[in-house]
Amino acid sequence: MVELSTLLIHADDKNNRVTDVAPPINVTTTFRYEEQDLIPIIEREDMSFLDERPVYSREGHPNGTRLETLFSEYLGGHAVIYSSGLSAYFAAIMSFNPKRIFMSQNYHGCIAIAEMFQRNGMVKKYTLDEIEQYAEKGDIVHLESPVNPFGTSYDIEAFAKRAHAKGALLLVDGTFAPPPLQNVWDFGADIVMHSATKYFGGHSDLLGGVLVVKDKKRQELLKEDRINLGTNIANLESYLLLRSLRTFEMRIMKQSENVTKIVKYLDENKGKYGKVLRDITHSSLQKEDFVKKQLKGGYNPVFSITLNTVEQCKSFASQLKYFQHATSLGGVESLVEWRALSDPHIDQTLVRVSVGCESADDLIKDLASALQNLQDEAN
Repeated sequence: MVELSTLLIHADDKNNRVTDVAPPINVTTTFRYEEQDLIPIIEREDMSFLDERPVYSREGHPNGTRLETLFSEYLGGHAVIYSSGLSAYFAAIMSFNPKRIFMSQNYHGCIAIAEMFQRNGMVKKYTLDEIEQYAEKGDIVHLESPVNPFGTSYDIEAFAKRAHAKGALLLVDGTFAPPPLQNVWDFGADIVMHSATKYFGGHSDLLGGVLVVKDKKRQELLKEDRINLGTNIANLESYLLLRSLRTFEMRIMKQSENVTKIVKYLDENKGKYGKVLRDITHSSLQKEDFVKKQLKGGYNPVFSITLNTVEQCKSFASQLKYFQHATSLGGVESLVEWRALSDPHIDQTLVRVSVGCESADDLIKDLASALQNLQDEAN
């Protein structure tokens, strides 16, 4: 088995169609039929021929095929690529068709999708505390770990046991800590999803999502569903995502190293900013044994801070030099977001921090300066 850095550069070599070292951008939406393609669709056993003989880009295209080859190798299953993380989640619920979904603290978009299915009478939504009471065979327990926006971890193995005891499936959103930081298959996950927009993309310039399943037939069904849902990743985005994956390991390890230093500084110096900084949440601050077991490759590069007032939250970003005030996460540039601007369910004084690839020392100085300014204003 080759190392991750080699895999990310070469796992899709078998999909080379031209002599270009960098895969070309296929801007076409449609592809010419050739002599070997003249088989009526009704005579096809399945749609897998599209991986080698693309017909229409909503159905499949060369760089999308390369991504699925690479993600299947890297994430250890059968991968299906989508136009966004939410498209991947929607596809999972459509395909597995649970009667009940169990979820608690999750990305608000996933909560909204579950509520859409519930509104249409297709599922009932329960909390994670209600698994033992209501879960049945075929239901889905949806766990996000580390969780958005706090950056703290759930015990994946414990939830897998609880789900499996009731015959339910455990779907894990691993966006905040993709391998090599954390491999959720090791702890009993049945389905894995990621927003590829975040760390896999890494440059704040593309949207994408990936769903990984254990069964090849399920992958084929998901790909056929995707054709009719119209949620395939676009051509340009697939090219950009391939480009980004080549440097993924270097980026994620730098971001993980940075966040560990930054959170350590803030935790040790919290008392200096007592009139501003009320709380810090991150996996590195958790004391439970399972956290280090799960995050054996390093801590997730997102954490949150809670300030004392809404006005401080509004002012905080303007005090920073290297952290840009914007939503999303996972890019090489560091971001902060007063989370109330995009999440209707969140504490109004919470600020989410996404750590990039800059110097950790420079980022610490930047945060310390902003916090000190607000501390001085509060005196």
